Amino acid sequence: MTTTGTARTVCSISQLAARYASGRFTPSQCVEETLQRIDAVDRPEVWIHRVSAEALYARAAQLEALQAEAGAALFERAPLFGVPFAVKDNIDVAGMPTTAACPAFAYTPAESAFVVQRLLEAGAILIGKTNLDQFATGLVGVRSPYGAVRQVEFPERVSGGSSSGSAVAVAAGCVAFSLGTDTAGSGRVPAGFNELVGLKPSIGLVSKRGVVPACQSLDCVSIFAHDVADAWAVLSQLAGFDPLDSYSRRVPPLGLSMAPLRIGVPARAEFYGDAFAADAFHTTLDTLRKHLAPSPALIDLAPFTQVSALLYDGPWVAERRAAVGEFFDTQRDAIDPVVGGVIGKADHYSAVDAFAAQYRLAALKRAAEAVFDDIDVLIVPTTPTHPTIAAVKANPVELNSQLGYYTNFVNLLDLCALAVPCARRSDGLPAGVTLIAPAGADHRLAVLGAQIQKLFFDDVHAPDLPQRPLPADEPSITLAVVGAHLRGQPLNGQLLEAGARFIEATETTRDYRLFALAGTTPPKPALVRMPDHPVHADAGASAKNPTQPIVVELWQVPLRLFGALVAQVPAPLGIGTVQLANGLSVKGFICEPAAITAATGARDITHFGGWLAYLASLAASPSVAVSS
Repeated sequence: MTTTGTARTVCSISQLAARYASGRFTPSQCVEETLQRIDAVDRPEVWIHRVSAEALYARAAQLEALQAEAGAALFERAPLFGVPFAVKDNIDVAGMPTTAACPAFAYTPAESAFVVQRLLEAGAILIGKTNLDQFATGLVGVRSPYGAVRQVEFPERVSGGSSSGSAVAVAAGCVAFSLGTDTAGSGRVPAGFNELVGLKPSIGLVSKRGVVPACQSLDCVSIFAHDVADAWAVLSQLAGFDPLDSYSRRVPPLGLSMAPLRIGVPARAEFYGDAFAADAFHTTLDTLRKHLAPSPALIDLAPFTQVSALLYDGPWVAERRAAVGEFFDTQRDAIDPVVGGVIGKADHYSAVDAFAAQYRLAALKRAAEAVFDDIDVLIVPTTPTHPTIAAVKANPVELNSQLGYYTNFVNLLDLCALAVPCARRSDGLPAGVTLIAPAGADHRLAVLGAQIQKLFFDDVHAPDLPQRPLPADEPSITLAVVGAHLRGQPLNGQLLEAGARFIEATETTRDYRLFALAGTTPPKPALVRMPDHPVHADAGASAKNPTQPIVVELWQVPLRLFGALVAQVPAPLGIGTVQLANGLSVKGFICEPAAITAATGARDITHFGGWLAYLASLAASPSVAVSS
């Protein structure tokens, strides 16, 4: 098993949760194991600052007190309980210096970044802050006075950047996940180079408050993890509107598609002569064609690569200049020469150039939007090649530029992306693909990414990911479903297409009855409230218990998509108000009383207590005719 494969089996969020749930593992033991792994890995260049062992054990004791208090509700109160993580050192942690890999720039914040605070509140354990290409400027991981970060298994190769230390900390098993940032690919290139998942969310979905900007209008906080489910679990804690971040926004989720996704791939893929990278990508495509996308559309990447040219060979470098501010003027000699050269290009652009570039970008956006009219997801190589550290130092600008071929355009076009490890190159180096889609398609990419990762790695699985969209950050309605829309049932996909999120299984009050409707496809039940009315004897009433609680599921449905969902509900079913056993009233599926008379052939199945129990009884007695 590879280094990353070993780490995946011992240091994933799901594995840690299972160990904690067993009652035989504690946060103190997790801290001890983590420190031992860091010592064994012996990669000091990964870290810029580490939390002291004393502080880590104090955090563990705090979590153990929470564990004793919360009991069975532990993971509801702390979804990331006891999970070790790291953050890139351009993200603030209260009381720890933020350097952005430039010691002369360092400052010590009084407050942690929004994302760090969210993770701590979710029960995670911060281990330290990681190395990066200085001021997050680079895709290689070698532009740092703290040392070049090496690829986790092949020390002569670059780790990728700028989130170099964050990626290798996860790949080496030092932490379960980490945070990076991504402006031009810094959260995806290191993932591809180190056989990790790299999740770059839609711009504004995750707050950047407390993060040193590179290009403030484009930056994203990114996530490195061993598998898609882990990355998604972290994003679920981070996503949400932050009114104190001027670039935070409420991103409307697109929901899942129950139809097969329309996949696009490059008509001509660029690998800069790297035959190993080309062969790995084509091997991956062969697997995807066999299992997921038999006939992917061939996409001309010209509009996308023209956008990429605007990022570093256009006035957007002025954003990097603005981020560094007076420091660039007063302490230029403290800045890495290559980084300084990139940022200094801003002085060659005028306000007129900036507007001209905006106009050009608007035209190219229209072309890219047209591409996504015909496909749902674009799949590209994460990187076109994987250079050595020596080669990058000899040719720092050109080779760095090559690494952004498939990444630089994503944020400028307001797209979301997910890097997924796939078939390795024949020379043993990791390789993977990146899934790209319009803003709001984050959940869609996660579900597809988990399917793709499962094709190449047997030890990852995320069967419940479709039912786990991000918590609603918009007006929503709680809907009670009782039959064919339940999880695992034929119409559940309508909820997923509407971006609905499963809340819980519960029961109605005791004055409901459930009927199996006749002649419906797929079979459907009817939920009817009958608090004061006798039940028609021919409908199969139970004399002892004519009504009783009925099991339902509660789903959170975005209000903007609720009407489209309701439009799919056929008569005699409809949406009304359902009373729950806990005293709440919610919207839910109900039925017209006329549909359950003796003449309709509806069968009373109230005594089963729910639709799934009724279906189970049919499966157990196949000789019984299905009246519904």
